[in-house]
Amino acid sequence: MMISSAEVDRLSAISYNEQNQKAKQKNVLVTSGPTYDRLKFIANRLIPQTEAFRDDTKQWDWRLSLIDAPVLNATCAPGGKITFYTGIIEELNLNDDEIAAIMGHEIAHALREHGRERVSQAMAQNLAVNVAMAAAGGYGSAVSAANQMAHYVFVLPNSRENESEADAIGLELAARAGYNPMGAITVWQKM
Repeated sequence: MMISSAEVDRLSAISYNEQNQKAKQKNVLVTSGPTYDRLKFIANRLIPQTEAFRDDTKQWDWRLSLIDAPVLNATCAPGGKITFYTGIIEELNLNDDEIAAIMGHEIAHALREHGRERVSQAMAQNLAVNVAMAAAGGYGSAVSAANQMAHYVFVLPNSRENESEADAIGLELAARAGYNPMGAITVWQKM
């Protein structure tokens, strides 16, 4: 891959912190209360299970954010930065097994470095474009590395193969943590 894990983790942390700062400014960053406590409890059961897939997760700076917004989404950035939106929990009326299935799936993307893979692919494409532009005498505009990386990791969709891998690993994480893997099925039925 064209970018190191450490660099992706660093850029992810910058993007995660910016996301939280914006949410805090808008007064939508939830840092306490029943929903936050519930997510934290589930995360604290799932995170130790990640060591079955990668020993280095013990050193990850695991964090959890809950954003009060009607968004049906959750993510886990490289290095263990988990974000949930209240919309997915409330709109789908998720139980703990379903939250664990979603959280496990998102954590699995981070474990398997799917974001890093997408960033590397994008870098290769950008390199080719920049070489062609330089050869033609033109130059591209500069965009912050953290914002570009966030776009590749969070906005662009994962491949079917990556999604299937995240499904399988996410189910195993949830089951190892004591959650019913059937939660993954009921989540999809609700979607």
